[in-house]
Amino acid sequence: MKSEQNSKKLNWAKHQKRWFGKWHLYIGIIAGAIVAFIGITGSILVFQDEIDRALNPDLFEVIAQKQKLPVEEIVPLIKKNYPKLKIDYLMLNNFKNPNEAYSIINLKSNEETFINPYTGKIGGKRIHTSSFIHVVTELHRTLLIPVAGRYICGLASLCLLILTISGLRLWIPKKWKQLKSALSVRFSGSFKRQNYDWHNSLGFYSSPIVAILSLTGFSITFSTLVIPLLFLLSGKSPQGVAQLLGAKSAWHAEATSLPLTAIVHAAKEKMPNAYIGGIAFPADKMGAYRLDMLSGNLPKVGKREMLIVDQYTGKTLLNSRKDFPNVGNAYLSWLTPIHYGSFGGRPTQIIALIAGLMPLALFITGFIIWWPRYRKQKRGKKRKTNEAALDEASETPVTEKELKPVKVKMPLPKLGSYFLIQFKSGLKYVMIILLISFIMGALYGLPSGIIIQPAIFIVAFSCVMVCLNFICALLSEIFNILFLLPFRKGSHKVTRYFALSTAFLVCYLAVYMVLLNTGLEVF
Repeated sequence: MKSEQNSKKLNWAKHQKRWFGKWHLYIGIIAGAIVAFIGITGSILVFQDEIDRALNPDLFEVIAQKQKLPVEEIVPLIKKNYPKLKIDYLMLNNFKNPNEAYSIINLKSNEETFINPYTGKIGGKRIHTSSFIHVVTELHRTLLIPVAGRYICGLASLCLLILTISGLRLWIPKKWKQLKSALSVRFSGSFKRQNYDWHNSLGFYSSPIVAILSLTGFSITFSTLVIPLLFLLSGKSPQGVAQLLGAKSAWHAEATSLPLTAIVHAAKEKMPNAYIGGIAFPADKMGAYRLDMLSGNLPKVGKREMLIVDQYTGKTLLNSRKDFPNVGNAYLSWLTPIHYGSFGGRPTQIIALIAGLMPLALFITGFIIWWPRYRKQKRGKKRKTNEAALDEASETPVTEKELKPVKVKMPLPKLGSYFLIQFKSGLKYVMIILLISFIMGALYGLPSGIIIQPAIFIVAFSCVMVCLNFICALLSEIFNILFLLPFRKGSHKVTRYFALSTAFLVCYLAVYMVLLNTGLEVF
């Protein structure tokens, strides 16, 4: 038994010295606490609507009557009864729930006013930014740190993805017969042994969903980078995103705003099978109406679509159904529901909640594994330093020439042939990763019976990460060739990284194009 444990410790030490072991260790130490905190707040937000309504029943709940007033009727009624009430955004909340109130948000004062959808009367008010769910949302997205906090959280999502991938690489047993022990917890073992098994088992079983949450979290945070890249991969100009989203109404001196009835009628003409989930009203004379539309049954919260309508002519300035590429519509409809697990109802919400708690569990168990080893290593270094000092005092002094290590220059292989060898090797890896990515998405949606959409979504959006990684690899190889190789300082590892990244890019782009023209139609 002792020899087996020593062998496993030795294998762990060898893993730790390799690149994936170092990535896993150092990222876990540096970013582990932040990742765990973001995971906890994310788990709370999985049920944000239910929690917010439970904490504020007097604001959200109304007594159901015959029929809710449609938006084109209730807005004029609100303006008549409360002329000083500024309406920046009208949220219909759950339109299908007869006991759910509407809410109005004033973006300048952050005041949220709740409206009875049957009478148009005010049911209550609150400062939206002071609500519990809003505070948790800001903690999850920004850690309450202005400007930089958003990017810290986004990079933490990337760190979680790297931790998951490197952890799986560390976990892979050398022999198939060791697979069973690697997937279970030995309760008869010591505390250290059980903790080690829990770390491995929890990490393995939660890895598909944790990887998905980290990927979607990164995409949400860096949407200004991801969305233009999606347009570019779809053959559309990235500048088109800003032009579409920033569309303005055609104002002139004699222009008169259309009644809301005409705006709603124009929206229903463009999307007859959808209903309005919320309306952003024009901010000024150049502003336009933005209607957030919901349609279909997938995801279960409703397929999200968008219309931007000129406030004077009723002309549609943006129709996400036509103007966005298929993958853009997938982003709009699926990204947030997949991140919070709402696309499949309760089954996927529970899965997302548990996955959000995994970073905390893995951080604690990982720290328990690392800390004793770190202390032992530190004591060992101190002992060696003392022994070296004693040896220096007792032994005959040696010359500086004798102490100087001998450097052996390893010749770099020819870049072209070496690149091709590594590229072929990368093709094998990418086929495995593509299959795993598809399975991950399918497993996430399996309990709710929604399998194809999340599977295709994960594969398509992994392509974004592959493209970003390729850009980093390309820049590294250019630097390697121009500034390192001429001085015999170049590294074949950089070329290997570039070759593998190129293989991933080629395969993922090919799959992306196939999905774009076929599979993404399901969105």
